[in-house]
Formats: sequence, C-alpha cells, structure tokens
Amino acid sequence: MAVILIDDPQDARVAAFRDIRERDLTGRQGLFVAEGEVVLRVLASPASLCRPVAALIAEKRLGALSDAIAALPPETPVYLAPQPVLDGIAGFHLHRGILALGEKPAPRPLAEILAGLSDDAVVVLACGIGNHDNMGGIFRAAAAFGAAAVLLDDRCCDPFYRKAIRVSVGAVLRTPMATGLEAAELIDGLKATGFRVLAMTPASPSPLHLAARGGRTAIVLGAEGPGLPDGVLARCETVGIPMSGGFDSLNVATAGSIALHHFTR
Repeated sequence: MAVILIDDPQDARVAAFRDIRERDLTGRQGLFVAEGEVVLRVLASPASLCRPVAALIAEKRLGALSDAIAALPPETPVYLAPQPVLDGIAGFHLHRGILALGEKPAPRPLAEILAGLSDDAVVVLACGIGNHDNMGGIFRAAAAFGAAAVLLDDRCCDPFYRKAIRVSVGAVLRTPMATGLEAAELIDGLKATGFRVLAMTPASPSPLHLAARGGRTAIVLGAEGPGLPDGVLARCETVGIPMSGGFDSLNVATAGSIALHHFTR
C-alpha cells in the first residue's frame, strides 16, 4: 500500500486528526480516533466491527507496522509524518506514534442482537458507567471472557471515546453492543429472550461463587459509588462478592471480570 507523506501539521488531508484532545470532548459525528499499535491491529483485523477510515503514523513506526497497514482495506489512506509534525497535528507529544480514524458500526436493535445469541450466552449490561477507564476495562473483560455482547444504558459514556478504546485494548471495536436504551427496557428485553438477569451489588445476600452457571445470563454492573438504582435492583436477582478487611466493594471493571470468569468458565 502506498503511504502519503505529510510535512505540514496544517495539511487539510489530516484535519480529522488535529487537536484530538479537544475534539474528544465534542464527538466526531459517527467517527472515532483510536491510538496505539494494538488498537490499530484490531481495527485492521477481520474481527473488527468498525470500518477503517484513515491512519496517521510516525515515520519511525512504519517498518514495524507494515503488516498491519497491509491488512487495511486498500482504499484506506495511510499518512506518514515525522514525529514533530505528528505532534503538531495531534496537539501534544504522541509517543506511541500511531493514530487511526474509524467509523462506528451502525446501531443494532436490542432484539436483533439477543436473537442471534446461543442458549448459554453471557452478556454484560452496564448502567450509568461514566468513567472512560472503567468503560474500557468492562469491554476488555467482556472480550477476554467471551461475553457475547455489552449493553449500555442511556446514562453511560461513549465507549468510542479515545481513552476507553485504548484501555479496552481494542475490544470496543470488536464487541457487539446496544446503546441508548433505558436500563428497564434493556432488562425487560433480556428477560423476554430467556436471560437470567443478575445485578452485582455488595449488599446482596447471595454470594457470586454459589451462583448457578448455565443458560442465558446477563451480568448487570453499576457506577462506582452510587451503584445500581433501586429500580434496577428490584427488576433483577442480585449477587455479590464477599469482601474482607473492611472493604465493601471493588472497582466495577474488576467486579465484572470476576463475575464473567465465574459464569463463562
């Protein structure tokens, strides 16, 4: 694949990559910026649900990324820039030297996602997760333990935020998801398609390690601090992870990882 040399940070061809920190806060109308080698390789792989739009790479990284670049669709422009020019485009020192622009997958109805899942599928339902590190960690765990989908209620942050993608090591780009519905709608949709819906809460009298495995299972996670709303808890069975040493809870991505391990292994 031919690469296009960029020697001016103001080159209009790389405008979508300019000042990415500031633009992270405003959104990109269906596009996202991904950062780093691992994420670029996921975006270029057959597992990705997202369309690569462009890549911007530091000259010094070209040789090591030749196979990843070759895996991109042939119509994808690949821009190459000296490190100082790349930093000028990004608006800060980009030590990883790798950016990619991608297109989010088209939204899919919840019923369509759930209908295609197996009889023993495990999914994650995230409610009110506003921290991008936690969002990325949830997707990483979901991919690592083979969750079939991640469902996000309408109070969650954008999983395609650059930091969330990076923390997920690209899992956001390859995981089926439904977004934008109220938690109650998601829970009702899960139950209607045969899912047992289990809400994680430290107050539960039912310890996770005794929870039965098998069948369609949904793990419901809430924001750290406030946890899941009472209305959500009332619609679900509850499970908890017993704590020691005076602690009452874990980081939400960590708790989700433990639950995913239990129900998928």
